[in-house]
Amino acid sequence: MSFFKKLKDRLTRSSSKLEEGLDAIVEDGTSDPGPDPAPVAAPPASSSPPAAPTTAAPAPGSEIVPPPAPTSIVRSAPAPVPDPVAPPSAPPAQPSEADAKPGLLGRLMGRAAPEAAPRRILDDDMLEQLEELLIASDMGVETALRVTANLAEGRMGRKLSSEEIKRLMATEIARIMDPVAKPMPLTPQRPQVVLVVGVNGSGKTTTIGKLASQFKAAGKSVVIAAGDTFRAAAVEQLQVWGDRAGVPVMVAPQGSDPASLAFEAMTKAEADGADLLLIDTAGRLSNRADLMEELAKIVRVIRKKDPTAPHNTLLVLDATTGQNALTQVEVFKKLSDVSGLVMTKLDGTAKGGVLVALADRFGLPIHAIGVGEQIDDLDAFDPEEFAAALVGLEA
Repeated sequence: MSFFKKLKDRLTRSSSKLEEGLDAIVEDGTSDPGPDPAPVAAPPASSSPPAAPTTAAPAPGSEIVPPPAPTSIVRSAPAPVPDPVAPPSAPPAQPSEADAKPGLLGRLMGRAAPEAAPRRILDDDMLEQLEELLIASDMGVETALRVTANLAEGRMGRKLSSEEIKRLMATEIARIMDPVAKPMPLTPQRPQVVLVVGVNGSGKTTTIGKLASQFKAAGKSVVIAAGDTFRAAAVEQLQVWGDRAGVPVMVAPQGSDPASLAFEAMTKAEADGADLLLIDTAGRLSNRADLMEELAKIVRVIRKKDPTAPHNTLLVLDATTGQNALTQVEVFKKLSDVSGLVMTKLDGTAKGGVLVALADRFGLPIHAIGVGEQIDDLDAFDPEEFAAALVGLEA
């Protein structure tokens, strides 16, 4: 199964919310599915018909020849009133919408045209509803306004279907996210030190295990340091991943100083000639000053070994936290100089739009996204695929 297929299948809570909202918005302001109503057939002779803009009104009792109706395969009109006999010199009337039923293309192909999708005129009211829908998907006010403003540019007053709006929206979302879609860079330093940070339960340990396994499969030698020395389950989980990938995992007694373990791990990785050292850290809430200072200490200690380390600091974010992810990025960026993001648990949230807000606000590289627990459920971030999956489009 391709990762896009997996992403689309598992991002349904976000995509369904947007898709259902778009359908409701279009149907809410739709009275008919066609782009513009066709001219109404001429009334009986006893009524006074409206004067044509370029000809004088006919004398009472004279014969009325209605103007040709435009051909359309989008909608059908009521049964037409038969035209009176025209003079021999008069050109043949163009087929009306009723004549075209079941559609000119359908008649040429020998089958009826499919029923047209509902369409709605893009106006200020519809634009406001689209903004509210994007804000509800945790895209944030500023980003939602940017997406809808770009979507509306040059299209105000046009009738759009839900499918057309989804495609336009996906294009604007991908445009915002394209500059931040970057894989984690590999540096010439050996070992390349990758510090992984995040709040409790964001998926750091699982992400490290998946990264280690993928780097190992790519031919890189990897060492893992289990820096969450306060949670035995995290150490055990890393050891399972290490055994599975054939990657050594350095551990320390429970409750020991994680900064000391990081320093020792750097010494071992250097001696072994490892390409990468992945350092796990304990989950910490951004409002715990003591824990955040401990993280700053880890950075200071490993810089005694290598002043350029850590070469990458990955912030792992849980998509289910929604807009709170923005606050986490702000705090961790100040303390640990975050260089890139990994977003996990997109399969369990209706708040997938927060990733668009993060890209728009911070511009930090998004290296990977996760949609499950398996090794292949973490993959490089692709903005076009993500945008399409978010709004419910096919590839």
